[in-house]
Amino acid sequence: MTLVQLEYAVAVDTYRNFVLAAEKCFVTQPTLSMQLQKLEDTLGVKIFDRSKQPVVPTEIGEEIIAQARVLLAESQKLKEIVSDRQKDLAGELKIGIIPTIAPYLLPRIINQFIEKYPQVKLLVWELTTEQITQQLKLGLIDCGILSTPLHEASLTEIPVFYENFVAYTSKTSKLFKKKHIEPDDIDLEEIWILNEGHCMRNQVLNMCQRRKSTQSFQHFEYNTGSVETLKRMVDQNNGATILPELALSELSDKQLDKVRYFRAPEPAREVSIVIQRNFLKRRMIEALKNEILEFVPKRMRSRKKKDVIDL
Repeated sequence: MTLVQLEYAVAVDTYRNFVLAAEKCFVTQPTLSMQLQKLEDTLGVKIFDRSKQPVVPTEIGEEIIAQARVLLAESQKLKEIVSDRQKDLAGELKIGIIPTIAPYLLPRIINQFIEKYPQVKLLVWELTTEQITQQLKLGLIDCGILSTPLHEASLTEIPVFYENFVAYTSKTSKLFKKKHIEPDDIDLEEIWILNEGHCMRNQVLNMCQRRKSTQSFQHFEYNTGSVETLKRMVDQNNGATILPELALSELSDKQLDKVRYFRAPEPAREVSIVIQRNFLKRRMIEALKNEILEFVPKRMRSRKKKDVIDL
């Protein structure tokens, strides 16, 4: 049994296709298949059911692959012990980030991070929360930046900051006439909201406590995953939407006049770096966390429970 054989087994489990797994491992498909056959012969069991398409692990194969992921992670930590003795960070850091955070956070921290750590290559994907958690479990990305809690036992959440929500209203909205608003003031019939699959959609609906009626409202037929698009819909088509606080830095003075803050306790979301429990690249992830903390206002780094409403 070798680590290479375990890598191939994990790759096939991840991609559920021998040809694709071989491509990702930079070997030919016959080579990968031969090594997996040797692994199965050594263990005396079948790890994959090759009669099904896509290929799936057998019942005992699932247990073997789960342990293989742990062994591969632990072997990688040996390399990190050596790397941690070196002064400079180096290597790739694969990050998944949700679209309601990415445009307001990444442009502000990327250049600083690259200047400080020129030997680190950042690979970033905008993904939904579900996609990030799935890719973390499969080991396809190193960490995720998203709204928590996730209630995923296999993942570890590192809270970084807490971001309030604000309302962004047209001048025709009844919210525009208020100096401060409350969740009960929001009429879902006039609010523009993200489509299914985005956690911020659920947070807004939770805030309004009217989830059961959402499908009957005309605005919910418009599907978008972009907060910026929602903002433009308000500017051009009236109504209102909910923005994360970091989005305010992108607004003009004229647009800031359309912002209405909630009365305390304010609705907010916890933003965390999420990792596997047996996570690697600890120093890189810590460096990323520190860059985020340098950017966000100090008041967003901690909070008292009484001051905000968790969504």
